[in-house]
Amino acid sequence: MEIEKKDIRSLTKEQLRDFFVANGDKAFRGNQVYEWLWSKASHNFEDMTNVSKETRSMLENNFVINHIMVDQMQRSEDGTVKNAVRLHDGLIVESVLIPTETRTTACVSSQVGCSLDCNFCATARLKRMRNLEPGEIYDQVVAIDRESRLYYNRPLSNIVFMGMGEPLMNYNNVMKAIAMITSDEGMGMSPKRITVSTSGVSKMIKKMADDDVKFKLAVSLHSAIEETRNHIMPFTKNFQLPELREALQYWYQKTKSKITYEYVVWKGINDDQASIDALVKFCKYVPCKVNLIEYNPIDDGEFQQASDVSIDNYIKELAKNDIVAKVRRSRGKDIDAACGQLANKS
Repeated sequence: MEIEKKDIRSLTKEQLRDFFVANGDKAFRGNQVYEWLWSKASHNFEDMTNVSKETRSMLENNFVINHIMVDQMQRSEDGTVKNAVRLHDGLIVESVLIPTETRTTACVSSQVGCSLDCNFCATARLKRMRNLEPGEIYDQVVAIDRESRLYYNRPLSNIVFMGMGEPLMNYNNVMKAIAMITSDEGMGMSPKRITVSTSGVSKMIKKMADDDVKFKLAVSLHSAIEETRNHIMPFTKNFQLPELREALQYWYQKTKSKITYEYVVWKGINDDQASIDALVKFCKYVPCKVNLIEYNPIDDGEFQQASDVSIDNYIKELAKNDIVAKVRRSRGKDIDAACGQLANKS
């Protein structure tokens, strides 16, 4: 019976060095292989030309590299690129490249499907199959960086964890992936260019603050009225607003990093004055800014984009209270790559 080989990227550099020593080789061989795996993002032992053929076949006999493949790539009229990414076990996730005049942002997934049940989101209709491994998250970023260089002649500038899944429900793997993305031994990106977006998992927000992370935090809020928020995102009954508020105050006290609230305005759900007043009040608890996001309907159901007048009312009221707010127009709608549309239709 064939034993299941371990994914070599689950080993630390020290463990790789130990492996080589245990197999009668020099420890520095581990450094060489580690560099191939991360800095050079190699998916194949055969690529590792500065180690001998014998060593490569020993690696082949002991390990696998569970890498991703871009199964299908779609380009939107606005330049957005969506990748359907095939994982080693045949499951698919999606990631998106969003270009603007000055930057290229990667929107990456952290789970296959999603643990949560937000009623307005297509991804939430897929049940959560599994968490992504650190290497699978890292590979999405490498693929988008390559596409950015190819199509836009510049490296990737920003990363948002706003693809499929709730990043804080896959905490350890997301943190390991970010550690490699920001490491000089990986992609060497500044953590300040990374934003992790959560639907509000309070205790994990506190854990991030305790872990002294250097990236930015965004929270999908969508309503600062408990009843409305529970209706839009039923799981938030377990993460009520007072608890979220306390976690965000804790985050700011520890990190001094402003929070971004992601907020979609829907017709007849949160486009009234009471919703605006509640958001203004909630924004005063912690230094923050608000992104008002254009909604991308996923069917003809109850969630429909609010009128421009409703959005303007939000903007005016927030401005009056010195809260920075901007309207984020959706990108990649024509290829189902916009916020809330990632559902593996391919």
